[in-house]
Amino acid sequence: MRAIGYQAPASLDDPLYLQDLDLPEPHPAERDLLVAIEAVGVNPVDGKVRARELPPSGGWRILGWDAVGCIRALGPGVEGFRPGERVWYAGALQRQGCNAELHCVDHRLVARAPERLGPAEAAAMPLTSITAWELLFERLRLPQDPEASRGQCLLVVGAAGGVGSMLLQLARALTGLTLVGTASRPESRAWALRMGAHHVVDHHRPLRPQLEALGIPAVQWVASLTHTDRHFEALVNLLAPQGALALIDDPDPAAINVLALKRKSLALHWELMFTRSLYATPDLAEQGQILQRVAELVDRGVLVSTLREPPAAITAANLHRSHRRLASHRMIGKLVLEGFSA
Repeated sequence: MRAIGYQAPASLDDPLYLQDLDLPEPHPAERDLLVAIEAVGVNPVDGKVRARELPPSGGWRILGWDAVGCIRALGPGVEGFRPGERVWYAGALQRQGCNAELHCVDHRLVARAPERLGPAEAAAMPLTSITAWELLFERLRLPQDPEASRGQCLLVVGAAGGVGSMLLQLARALTGLTLVGTASRPESRAWALRMGAHHVVDHHRPLRPQLEALGIPAVQWVASLTHTDRHFEALVNLLAPQGALALIDDPDPAAINVLALKRKSLALHWELMFTRSLYATPDLAEQGQILQRVAELVDRGVLVSTLREPPAAITAANLHRSHRRLASHRMIGKLVLEGFSA
């Protein structure tokens, strides 16, 4: 089968950063689905794994943790799926990724893809939808009841990126929060408003005066999706007493003074979408159930795809270009590749 991978450390400037490969087809293990890949999303985690992980000597590491495809075969112990169904999922970090024609994935992480979307539109959503859902409703424990949170405010730092785009949509649809996103360019500001933000402020300028100009003296919740170390002091200052800050990025620990949270009794939450699959937690199947709920919301027209550009083919060169763009930290929405070139 065709696949894309690497064997040795390399920087983004290396022409062999990723290579087109011909590898043996995988076979589904117990509880696995074998999926024929149609489209894949590209995420910052792909570049992080490329920078730090090596495959066993002589082996290849395949990246990719956002997939849409059709089930080719079922492993032992799989129930609730059948061959030919189109599914979507984000996979498991410790297993081979989905940048390949065929991919094995634990069926508990999988849901049927929304009927309303094509493969490329759907591939933009699984990883970011799960991340946003878990951050909002499991880490911050926000109620899915508009009346319960009305009058409270959620500040989303980095609102126009992949996770921010889904987080704004989910919060707008399922809570009554006032949503303030941060964005610094006209195009990212417009995108955040389209995704559901009530207001957008510029994270390159002091945040408090901008929020006060909106009549918001403090926020109860913060979702910090990028550059948390740069904004940490300002976010602590903005949070109301007994508020909560959730983050997904990898800030410099020296810039995160957790003692600053004490005076206001602020809560700090980390969200990593791969925790359930990394530790095989008893509630592993919750991720498949989250995706099924998201698919239902898509098919009802409540949520939309965050794909912003026409997808290129799934090749090493196109993945390399996608990783470069993500490294610029200027992405709006999600990048997707669709189909293997002939």
